[in-house]
Amino acid sequence: MELLEKKLQKHFGYSSFRSVQKEIITNVLNGDDTIVLMPTGGGKSICYQLPSLLLSGLTIVVSPLIALMQDQVQALKGNGIKAAYLNSTLSYSEEQDIMQDIRAGQMKILYVAPERLMTQGFLSFLRDLNISLFAIDEAHCLSSWGHQFRPDYKELKVLRQEFSDVPIIALTATADKTVRKEIGELLLLKRAKYFISSFDRPNLSLAVLPGQKKWEQLQKILLRNGGECGIIYCLSRKNTEDLADKLRRDGYSAQAYHAGLDNDERERTQNNFIHGDLKIVVATVAFGMGIDKSNVRFVIHYNMPGNLEGYYQEIGRAGRDGNPAEAVLFYSYRDVQMREGFIQDIEDEQYRNIQKAKLDRMREYAEAQVCRRQILLTYFSDRIEENCGNCDVCNNPPKFFDGTILAQKALSAVKRCEQKLTVTSLIDVLKGTNSPAVSQHQFQYIKTFGAGNDQTVFEWQLFIQQFIQLGLMEVDYKDGYRLKTTDFGEQVLFGKFKIDLVTPETIKTRQKVNKEKAAKIKSATTKGKNTFPMDDDLYEELRLLRKKIADKNGKPAFRIFSNASLENMSALKPKTMQDFLEVHGVGEFKAKQFGRLFMDKIKEYTH
Repeated sequence: MELLEKKLQKHFGYSSFRSVQKEIITNVLNGDDTIVLMPTGGGKSICYQLPSLLLSGLTIVVSPLIALMQDQVQALKGNGIKAAYLNSTLSYSEEQDIMQDIRAGQMKILYVAPERLMTQGFLSFLRDLNISLFAIDEAHCLSSWGHQFRPDYKELKVLRQEFSDVPIIALTATADKTVRKEIGELLLLKRAKYFISSFDRPNLSLAVLPGQKKWEQLQKILLRNGGECGIIYCLSRKNTEDLADKLRRDGYSAQAYHAGLDNDERERTQNNFIHGDLKIVVATVAFGMGIDKSNVRFVIHYNMPGNLEGYYQEIGRAGRDGNPAEAVLFYSYRDVQMREGFIQDIEDEQYRNIQKAKLDRMREYAEAQVCRRQILLTYFSDRIEENCGNCDVCNNPPKFFDGTILAQKALSAVKRCEQKLTVTSLIDVLKGTNSPAVSQHQFQYIKTFGAGNDQTVFEWQLFIQQFIQLGLMEVDYKDGYRLKTTDFGEQVLFGKFKIDLVTPETIKTRQKVNKEKAAKIKSATTKGKNTFPMDDDLYEELRLLRKKIADKNGKPAFRIFSNASLENMSALKPKTMQDFLEVHGVGEFKAKQFGRLFMDKIKEYTH
């Protein structure tokens, strides 16, 4: 048995490496920078923990969450590895003892948060140490294009500037191609080698269910899982508490978890779940990162997530033991509306547009008529050649036809136009439309111009959406949303693979049903609330008041109330607290905080 396998067996109890773990570890031991994309439960931590045992000095792990640090350090100590963390849970004397052990060379791995790492005092402390490796966990937090951006992470470039000879490994379970590239740029990594582990989790079944009668459908899921452990994700704190209460009244072992609870209650809930004393956690996205619980049998999204990155990371918490598990998403137009409202409140236009594009991809997944696993895998530059056979679409397949020629026409156009086409301009080229975008670049002279004129614009929209979902081409968010062909797309273009597409008639039927549902929901949400016209002058007064309150509290304006709330407020002109609670987007907490101030302004305006 080779040295690496011996260390793996001795300290971690595994007889062999998974996927690309060994190649990653070898690259780290060679002193090279490394970027790792590996799914939740794929074994990322081994990629820096094992090298630390063979390197002469200290490994510094940058981690964003206290729970994650504590969980990993406890596991390392249990494996006989000298490890510690420095965070706010420690007393001054405990910190000093740890730092003394580090100075004495009696520590192999130290976990710290980015905020602690970036202080001048701590950097000064590190300069006097023998540091062999920096590991940046949850590295997608570096990128403002990612779904969990943390500004403190952007300062980590100082590691390359201050410790130029120390290799860096950056790891994440969720990053598209744009985010992966930016991780390397922001950390100032040079010639970093990328490793992408397979994201395929064949034991995890995937399904999307309609967002109506959720409770009845949820009971069926829980019944077939027979008292096993699971996580239910909700959009709001109130939803988690209401649903947890309802589950308990129905006899289930369930607790809510969200950032509004005090630390002791969150920690108690988390520990009870990890140890099996609690079966169901109903949570916001605040729950789950860094928790290594192998026997979660189901992850349910009671509301639609805002992007595929977060969704995949969250469902990856099910079935980590390799046994069958399920991921169920409840999808409704109401959730799309709410997500769009959140995005509209984002002040940075570029970031707002990115989040809108990511929401579109999430909605396309929910409405998809092609294998859901293929959509998820291609989003992370992975793919399987055959449909998975373990998702609701594969189990109830729609009507397909051979779309290879259509795909080749589209791929050829993208290639001939030097990958400068957006979805709209690609359709213009295929339809032979001399639009301004086509004329500007003289795309009307390419061979493929007008090659798809026998299809309607609507049909091409449906086909291109499927091309993206199947991984033939991808959207480059940082390059003006232009389409880029993939390696698989190149193979399809040159006739090495056949492509099946869902017929437009199938999708039209589905979309008609969705539109009818959306119209009903829109009618229901406007009834009684938005029947009065918005008062533009009052809206402006309320907007100025919101800014004044936001500045005083040191918060972004939309954290006080969204634009939609102010619009509805200016229409309803609430006079009592009960009236104020009828305003769109106003809950009891915010009503108590700010209701009187806004109602006084409305009273002043109307008199």
